[in-house]
This record gives sequence, C-alpha cells and structure tokens, in this order.
Amino acid sequence: MTYDELKSKLELIIDPGFNKPFKDVNGIKKLVVGPTGVAELEIYLKDKTKNEQQVKIQIIRLVKIELGFPGIKIDFFESEFVPEGEKIIKYLAVASGKGGVGKSTVAANIAKAMQRQGKKVGIIDADIYGASIPYVLQLEVKPLKSTADEKMIPLSKDGIEVISTEFFMPPEKPVMWRGPMLGKLLTHFFNGVQWQEDIDLIVIDLPPGTGDVALDVKSYVPLSKVIVVTTPHPNASSVAVKAGLGAQQIGHEVIGVVENMSYYLNTCNNKREYIFGQGGGEKVAKKLGTSLLGQVPIGHPTSGDYLFTGTEEAGKTYDEIALKLMKELDL
Repeated sequence: MTYDELKSKLELIIDPGFNKPFKDVNGIKKLVVGPTGVAELEIYLKDKTKNEQQVKIQIIRLVKIELGFPGIKIDFFESEFVPEGEKIIKYLAVASGKGGVGKSTVAANIAKAMQRQGKKVGIIDADIYGASIPYVLQLEVKPLKSTADEKMIPLSKDGIEVISTEFFMPPEKPVMWRGPMLGKLLTHFFNGVQWQEDIDLIVIDLPPGTGDVALDVKSYVPLSKVIVVTTPHPNASSVAVKAGLGAQQIGHEVIGVVENMSYYLNTCNNKREYIFGQGGGEKVAKKLGTSLLGQVPIGHPTSGDYLFTGTEEAGKTYDEIALKLMKELDL
C-alpha cells in the first residue's frame, strides 16, 4: 500500500457533521507514514465532540485491520471548513491581565455597541470561576432549553444571546472544578450551542490571565481575534501586556487594546480628570504592536444597569470601538 493509496482511501471517509467525505471538506490536514510504518494523522471534524470516537474507530479499522499498518496516531481538531453559501461566525475574545479592570463590562458593552450597528451578537461567558455576564446584562438566570439534536438554546437579553456557567450552578454556589471539567464545559459552550440564525459575532469573555481557558479557546476557535482590556494605572497595564503576549504566543491575533476607566468627566466644568493616571492603554498597545481602540470614561449608565446607550459619553466611545472592530473583523 503506497502513501497515495492510503491517502485516497482516507479521503473517502465521511465527516458526519458535514455528511461529506474528508476530501471535500479538507478533513485531513496531516498524513505522515514513519519509517516503522506507523501512520500519523491530523483530522479536522465539524463536530469533534459528537463524532470523534465514531470516526476514530473507522480510521483505525481501515488503517490497521484492512490495510495492515502496524500502528496509528490520530489527533482531532475542530474543522475550519465553511461550505459554500454558509455564513462564517466571527469570534472576538476579550482578555485582561488581572481582575478588576472591567473586562466583562467592556465585553458586554462592545456586544451592545455591535448590536447598535445592526449586528447579531452572542456572548460566551468563559470566565468560569468569575462568571458575571448575566449580571452585567441583568439577565434572569434559569435552566436552558435544548433543541431536538440536544444543543443548548442560550438565554437572551434584548436580542443578545448568552451562554454561561451561571445557568448550570445553584445560586451563590462557587464553581470548584479542576481542568478536565472545565474542558468538558467549554466543549459544550463552543460546540453544543444553537445560536440565533445568521449570527454575526460571538464575544468570548475570557478569565483574567493566561490559564487553561485561553489555551482551550485556541483549540476550539483557532481564528478568534483578541482584544486586551486595561486601565491607565501602571499596575494594570504591566500585567495586561503579559496577557496580550500570552495570547500572541499561542497564536491569537491581538487586534487592539481598550483602556477602561480612563478618566472621569467632571460635569461641573466638563473637563476630564485622570484619577487613575494616564498612558496605560497606549503603553500596552505599543508593546503588543497593535492599536488603542478607545478610552472609556468612568461612569454609570443613566438607565441604572451596566450598559451604556449610544447617546452617553461612554456609549459613544463603545460605538467608535465597535466600528473599528467591525473593520478588523470584516463584519
């Protein structure tokens, strides 16, 4: 059996998610036969969680039993193939170096600003231990419903869809899971959710720092772009640089920095007061080789919740950020 004959037989295997052979959906990214005859493969599936085991058994049966190769090593990944005519969902991860810089509030307000620009938006609350997106949106937490094929239907607030660990935990009970449990949950978040039809963008609210979740997101959505949130203070900006460098190191493209709590707009004299100092956002952007997308003032929305309207100072800044991001994401 030659290499080309092996490849041609593997290419006929069907990806159940697409119901098409690997040859038609770029399902085989790597095929190497070593000097001992062991075959090494990288296989890309549309629904890795659901179909990996089934396809793995099929490949092993073909390679080892039918074709007689002495061994096989298979790594599975999520497919990046998009059928002709199908819409590509864009992903934007929101990262920070440390907690307390308003990352989740920024993520939610960017989603709202995108919606004001006519985009359909969802949010994955991947800050597993500190999930707060439902509270930022003032979204009622209740059990999720599912589709006939067992995909979760996210909850929605004013048209913004959300999936979060808060929907699976009893009230006020902390999440105390180790890595494997987190991985299983994130698998469901990225592959087991039925988002609204023709959704344009999914915002991923990452946990602070550069831990397991950031690494997992790279495997689930390898083409996700990243923005970094900081404050003007040196303590926050120096750590934010590390978060951005970590994202770049694992292969994410950092497309901008948002400086939150940049200044207080004094309504008595209409002047900006830089109570946390200045320059943090510019410093982070320069060190990451990207741009400062915007400087969001300190303040509270007039509505009483955490989302600014397009007529407020902060809301106008978020609209400007959204327009810049739409250009970067080609939305």
